[in-house]
Amino acid sequence: AVIQIDATPFRQWYESHYALPLGKQKAGEEAASAEKKSRSVEKKIAARAATAAVDPLLNDQFNAGRLYAVISSRPGQSGRCDGYILEGKELEFYIRKIKSAEEQKVTKNPMRNLRIEKLVLNICVGESGDRLTRAAKVLEQLTGQTPVYSKARYTVRTFSIRRNEKIAVHVTVRGPKAEEILERGLKVKEYELKTRNFSETGNFGFGIDEHIDLGIKYDPSIGIYGMDYFVVMGRPGYRVSR
Repeated sequence: AVIQIDATPFRQWYESHYALPLGKQKAGEEAASAEKKSRSVEKKIAARAATAAVDPLLNDQFNAGRLYAVISSRPGQSGRCDGYILEGKELEFYIRKIKSAEEQKVTKNPMRNLRIEKLVLNICVGESGDRLTRAAKVLEQLTGQTPVYSKARYTVRTFSIRRNEKIAVHVTVRGPKAEEILERGLKVKEYELKTRNFSETGNFGFGIDEHIDLGIKYDPSIGIYGMDYFVVMGRPGYRVSR
């Protein structure tokens, strides 16, 4: 089985096994006398002692802190790895050449690519009148589209809201314009959202306190409004019935 292991303990074993720290010269005779090894190991030690060269692949894997190894269970056998003899009773470490980025590239499934279905911007004023009209101007200035007014579903006497009274305004944006406005909103939030901002289906929403943070010039005649962002995500084939 091919697994990825931590390079630190293997490096310690490697240097003690060959008695030759990586990248440093040491006499081949002294290294060989530390532990009885096969002839191929002695040749390898002598070659490394003469050149002080470290196998580039091995050194890169050590520096990266990871190794690709094959673990097997063949008691009494030795493993071979790029010319290095690895002696062990239960495990054999077999360093595997790391594939290039092209080889590691996994074929992507186009059916799993996410896209923004729509972006809904909402400003709830809580009352009809001039404030609601100014809020509609803010959305129109931001999106270039005509907003839609939302009505109250029922009467709330505590807040002086009557049923069917226009109390909010919203607009739906799609395509590149939605991506642009969403990018501006996420920049205001410093690209950080809480877990509870996301639904189980992957949609998410958040709010901003002041619309002027989106790059809109402040107009004293309009004032400052906060707004809610609601993003609906989709992917190919997600809603087959449509």
